[in-house]
Amino acid sequence: MEDYLLVTENLSKLYKGVAAVDKVNLHIKKGCIYGLIGKNGAGKTTIMKMIAGMASPSSGSFSYVGFNGGTDEAFSRIGALIESPALQPNLTAYDNMKIKCLAYGIGDKEYINQKLELVGLGKVGKKKAGKFSLGMKQRLGIALALVGEPDFLILDEPINGLDPQGIVEIREMLVKLNEGGVTILISSHILEELSKIATDYGIINQGKIVEEITNEELMTKCRDKIQIKTKDVAQIVTILDANGFVDYSVSDANTIFVFDKINEISTLNMEIAKAGILVDSIGVIASDLEEYFLKTTSMTK
Repeated sequence: MEDYLLVTENLSKLYKGVAAVDKVNLHIKKGCIYGLIGKNGAGKTTIMKMIAGMASPSSGSFSYVGFNGGTDEAFSRIGALIESPALQPNLTAYDNMKIKCLAYGIGDKEYINQKLELVGLGKVGKKKAGKFSLGMKQRLGIALALVGEPDFLILDEPINGLDPQGIVEIREMLVKLNEGGVTILISSHILEELSKIATDYGIINQGKIVEEITNEELMTKCRDKIQIKTKDVAQIVTILDANGFVDYSVSDANTIFVFDKINEISTLNMEIAKAGILVDSIGVIASDLEEYFLKTTSMTK
């Protein structure tokens, strides 16, 4: 059995009788970076609020099986940045951090400075948080979420508003935190960026989980491949084996995907023709995360 940190069972949330989250079953492994993918209004933020203890489920349940003390203990070991950071606009980044640290019984000035340096806010001085750009506010929100050294970090669109350099810095920081043992649940609309760090994904549409998939499985589905449509799948497999094609899969009774030696499609086509095998079509198809996401979510319409 997987070493799960968090499991939800038919987790649901209704607003005025309408399901914002509809019987969601998530399985977040301890030590993973779990990417929650969905359009605006799909239910991502609502799920995060419920598992962070900020909203109550209408039905269903969730449990932090990875914490010996269960859900109550888990809430004290969670760091969260959900929707807009809860900042005091008339205070500096340092003073915002100081308030949070005092609530956790942390009075070390250097601790605050280290966290601000970590998110790239070490040199903002006495500038008030209300004057920060959106990206700076996101950075401060992440720093606040890291107070208390959480074991589980929940981040709702954390790279929203960041410039390319800032995205790289936050990405590297999250990878470092994860390598240090922090499990991360993160949502983002920038799927290409998410794919650089996520180990697992949950795809959500209209409040329902469409698919849970590992990064390895997703990359396999999203890489370029030769697609062969034929009624003679078994004979095609024989041709593939005879010509050194080893990375392929039979998708269904009439479809084969070939993932290696894509540039040798002409040779493969010739060998199939020489063997007298009829094919309906053969060609290279390219795929990417955006395309896969759109295709997958369209299944629930």
